[in-house]
Amino acid sequence: MPERILVVDDEDIIRESLAFVLRKEGYTVHEAENGLAAYNKLVEESFDLVITDLEMPQMKGIELLEEIKKLNIQTSVVIITAFGSLDTAISALRNGASDYLLKPVEFDELIIKIKRLFEIKNLLMENRLLRKEVQRNYDFENIIGKSTAIKKVYEMIQTVAETDTTVLITGKSGTGKELVAKALHYSSRRKNKPLVSVNCGTITENLIESELFGHKKGSFTGAIADKDGYVKAADGGTLFLDEISELPLQLQVKLLRVLQEKEYTPVGSTASIQVNVRFIASTNRDLKEEVNAGRFREDLYYRLNIVEINLPSLKEREEDITLLADHFLNKYRREMNKNIKGIDPEAMRAIIAYEWKGEIRELENTLERAVIFCKDEFITLKDLPQVFNSKTAATDFSKMGSLEESVRKFEKDYIYKALENNNFDKEKTADLLKVGLSTLYRKLKELDIKA
Repeated sequence: MPERILVVDDEDIIRESLAFVLRKEGYTVHEAENGLAAYNKLVEESFDLVITDLEMPQMKGIELLEEIKKLNIQTSVVIITAFGSLDTAISALRNGASDYLLKPVEFDELIIKIKRLFEIKNLLMENRLLRKEVQRNYDFENIIGKSTAIKKVYEMIQTVAETDTTVLITGKSGTGKELVAKALHYSSRRKNKPLVSVNCGTITENLIESELFGHKKGSFTGAIADKDGYVKAADGGTLFLDEISELPLQLQVKLLRVLQEKEYTPVGSTASIQVNVRFIASTNRDLKEEVNAGRFREDLYYRLNIVEINLPSLKEREEDITLLADHFLNKYRREMNKNIKGIDPEAMRAIIAYEWKGEIRELENTLERAVIFCKDEFITLKDLPQVFNSKTAATDFSKMGSLEESVRKFEKDYIYKALENNNFDKEKTADLLKVGLSTLYRKLKELDIKA
């Protein structure tokens, strides 16, 4: 649909010439002989652009611009002015005009400016729509569930979102901590600013300070240029520090300073940089235990834990499992364009009864897999992984050790096999296991793994 333009000028020949040229370019063009006539048209019809002269009887161009602003419509304004009235045109730009043209009007210049103006306007519109879509996708109302446990989480998000308070999100892996962080950001007044997510466990210990706080050129081998860190990138917005318990002790001091003083110092610099960031952190560990074990600073713990949002496990919200299963089914059947009507009762009973050790993430992966394999109108047991179909033989617990011993043995064997597969390269193994290098070293020591 062509853009609609209103040309306003009391000189017939100028107005008609402009309208003729613009119609040839494919625009829908209307004309008005003065500001008042233009205003009356704008009240009745919508226009994408008004091109108006400054000096006109009944209502001048500047007055028309003011009235357009009062109407609160998405109409751009281009001012036509004589060279002697250039100061007035500049004043009009300050008051909301998009551009100006000098008399006599060069038609080529006019067309170039209008095309550029519409391109920018369309980009801004797309940007607004994308922001609305992102906000809708991460609005707290899209956190699925109706259980009492998840309703408490809704209430916490609603209460805290509009503040700049630091929030600590706790809960098992896979319970949706990042989704809550996004809901907090996109429901806050910072929603039009960046949300920067950092997983503290996936960055190697020797790089994490530079990644967070940036560095100056030449501050270490490989620092060939100045670099801004994640803290700077989140300025004005929100920094989400996932798996905060993996942050090395020496960096915890620096983070505490940013939280308290709202300033930090890049690696290799002596100058402090002021920053305006809202902090959200998450962990699947018990930070109190980490403090008692000397692995986490007590002062940082209390500074982060102003508000704690604890995410319940699926075991604590079993009534939400069917809602979540249906949600993921709808998501993946749309993505894969499959005509699946639902989950049959037997399969749903198996899904509800299953022990979801991987929490919501495991449930989502299971439903994605089921949609891939489903050939009928309903997902059945045969579309679910084998563990849902087979009746596991009873375990002879008399021959087993304690749960702690079994978990320790499994963890030790698992890490050793991962090391073996990577020729005992610890950095590669840490990447494979999705843990920080410092965490891997700690595990090797705790589990007495000779590597």
